Amino acid sequence: MPSFDVVCEPDMIELKNAIEQSNKEITNRFDFKGSDSRVEQKDETLILFGDDDFKLGQVRDVLYSKMAKRNVDVRYLKDDKKETIGSDKRKQTMKIQKGITSELAKKVVRIIKDSKIKVQASIQGDAVRVTGTKRDDLQETMTMLKKEVSEAPLGFNNFRD
Repeated sequence: MPSFDVVCEPDMIELKNAIEQSNKEITNRFDFKGSDSRVEQKDETLILFGDDDFKLGQVRDVLYSKMAKRNVDVRYLKDDKKETIGSDKRKQTMKIQKGITSELAKKVVRIIKDSKIKVQASIQGDAVRVTGTKRDDLQETMTMLKKEVSEAPLGFNNFRD
């Protein structure tokens, strides 16, 4: 029986490349000369450093632009907290979203059931498994979900025929 999984996972290799490119641009830009601005990745979080709030915003903008160039959706990053470190330096942590939350999984299942497409959806941990008898129904479901769900970037994998 044909099936696929609806997931929410960033391409970690592309994200790491975007972080490295951001750090490279920050070290080469004139307005960051002499500052301790950078982006670090620790497991499932990113830590942005800046001398003040303005530079922290600039670091975030550089990171977002590099992520966009590498086709990594910025909705994978969720702001966590800003804090002051040292004298006037600022630090912001951002969580990398992996997996579909239970509320979003329920919303996806409800959208699929309300669409009257002949497929079944079931929540499988942090993914939603969609099964159907026809491949065309599954493809129609994918395009519908891309249109309907805007709060999180959805990916589709494990397409079985």
